[in-house]
Amino acid sequence: MKTATRTLALIAVVILVVGGIWAYKIYTLHALQARMATMMVPPAAVSTTTAATSVWQRRFHSVGTLAAVQGVTVSNQIEGSVAKIAFESGQHVKAGDLLIQQDVSTDEAQLAGLVAQADLAKITLTRARELRANDTNSQADLDSAEAMARAADSAVANQRALIGKKTIQAPFSGQLGIRQADLGQFLPAGGSVVTLQALDPIYVNFSLPQEDVADLHVGQPVRATVDAYPGAVFEGRVNALNSKVDETTRNLQVQATISNADERLLPGMFAGVDLILPREDHFVTLPETAIVYNPYGNAVYVVERTKTEAGGQLLVARQHFVTLGETRGDQVSVVKGVNAGDEVVTAGQLKLHNGSPIIVNNEVVPPVNAAPNPPNT
Repeated sequence: MKTATRTLALIAVVILVVGGIWAYKIYTLHALQARMATMMVPPAAVSTTTAATSVWQRRFHSVGTLAAVQGVTVSNQIEGSVAKIAFESGQHVKAGDLLIQQDVSTDEAQLAGLVAQADLAKITLTRARELRANDTNSQADLDSAEAMARAADSAVANQRALIGKKTIQAPFSGQLGIRQADLGQFLPAGGSVVTLQALDPIYVNFSLPQEDVADLHVGQPVRATVDAYPGAVFEGRVNALNSKVDETTRNLQVQATISNADERLLPGMFAGVDLILPREDHFVTLPETAIVYNPYGNAVYVVERTKTEAGGQLLVARQHFVTLGETRGDQVSVVKGVNAGDEVVTAGQLKLHNGSPIIVNNEVVPPVNAAPNPPNT
């Protein structure tokens, strides 16, 4: 009996101790929560900008290919061995400059014989004319002498043309590529010698959808960019529109001419092309850093200014979902969700939620340029 009483007493003591500990924990937790409720969340430091209305020149964007105004692969017309090479790879040449001289020693020897025959035919013709003047030969003899003289002259001219075709010259001024023929090499007819490209100016060929045809005309300005020169913009103008729309793609081919005095642009390069239209569009624009991109919708934080009970001013960040339009450089156009004049957070959004208190520090602001030109390093 005594043992059972002691056990019950021990159990009661344990229950009292555990209950006391539990009650103390609940009390301290409620006290901590009450204390935290009375504490103010420290404001987050952010950078801001004012949404402004920007005027953007309307444009059509496309991807094009650069092409030389004149470009050929120089080749020989008549087979023969290479006797002389008069250029270096990559050299600039003028129209008519000698590139390759094929072996013409046999042709020149044959030319000498043909010239001698032509001289003899001329002498024979002169005598035939004198005899005919004295009526000592027939008209047929004179006609035969004249025909022989013309045939001899024709043979000389043909041989000289043959020698000329073995003298390969630059057909126009431009820059040569890499030499593809060696001294002493036998070149079959049509063999490649070297590429020749006229690089200034240079063409850019691109296509635009058929619905844009009404806005296109010769003389419109274009701006081209290439990956090789980040930030560089090359100006030009439309010089030709194709006379038909492609039946497969329903696109119209457009060609523009771009100045290339420094010859940085090369045929075959891809280029981003903007065709500038005379119309202007007005957009509310923000730095692209102001946009918080989310799978469920893009948003920005707009600064709201409210008064505190003590008469001070409290800055709060309110989340606004936005509809975005075109992006240019560091700027993005906002179609819906932000009005001109709204103060928008541009840095520090990761620390915010809807209604977060903030302080504004604009000592360092992100770039906002519709046409940035970073240094090409």
